[in-house]
Amino acid sequence: MEFLKNYNLEVNEQEVKTAVSEIIARSQEKKNLETLKILFSLIDLTSLNGTDTKSKIADMAQKVSWFNRVFPDIPNVAAICVYPALVPVVKNNLTVPGVGIASVGAGFPASQTFLDVKTLECKRAVIEGATEVDTVITLGEFFEENYDFTFREVSAEKEAIGDAHLKIILESGSLRSMKEIRIASIISMEAGADFIKTSTGKTEPAATPEAVYIMCQAIKDYYKQTGRMVGIKPAGGVVTANDALIYYTIVETILGEKWLNNKYFRLGASKLANNLLTEMAKLSNSQAQPIRYF
Repeated sequence: MEFLKNYNLEVNEQEVKTAVSEIIARSQEKKNLETLKILFSLIDLTSLNGTDTKSKIADMAQKVSWFNRVFPDIPNVAAICVYPALVPVVKNNLTVPGVGIASVGAGFPASQTFLDVKTLECKRAVIEGATEVDTVITLGEFFEENYDFTFREVSAEKEAIGDAHLKIILESGSLRSMKEIRIASIISMEAGADFIKTSTGKTEPAATPEAVYIMCQAIKDYYKQTGRMVGIKPAGGVVTANDALIYYTIVETILGEKWLNNKYFRLGASKLANNLLTEMAKLSNSQAQPIRYF
């Protein structure tokens, strides 16, 4: 991969750990009502269970549609993320503008199927109404340093979905070193990814502050090389307001204010929304009870 020569691929793991520790220590300073509202607007509200039903996903989409009637002072979530076959259910029940329809695809979560099947699934998801598609790199090929395959895979998926946004999942917790996280990030961006994403949420560890720190550094370096802004999506294990604040502070520290919006920053989560609503209520009313809207 000739373009890899344009980047320093080495990662000083101790420096990353030290920097992340410092960020975590000051992340709680960001905890205020306005920042929590921003965090809520970054959520890809996600349901990716084998037990998902059409009625469950319809209910989720309807709650998103009604959200601002119930919480008029809080911005809505960024997107709803489901399996491909359930994309039409979201489309038929989502009645508010500005909320994306995200589909996982390309053999999610293992990505162990044929490339033509992956691209067809991505294309079909967009035909059915997806505005964003989240796919996973083939780890087996990446582990054998078949980086050309990774590049061609991401490029083919991007071509298949056209103007829809492509979020490439690195499954960072399964990668064997911080250097591999950096290499996978750079290849994915060079191949056309609109976002790079930590995890499927199906393996442990999922998102970690260290992985997001490295990915943000890669995004910054790619931006310097190309002038193209690529988004970041921590996903998997992002549950509490404190979790979200850590990732917010990492993105703010490395990438800056331009990335602090849902065009370039998402949080993949299923439980975070209710927890943020509860924290916002506590800041407004110390006696507030836990909120279970979604």
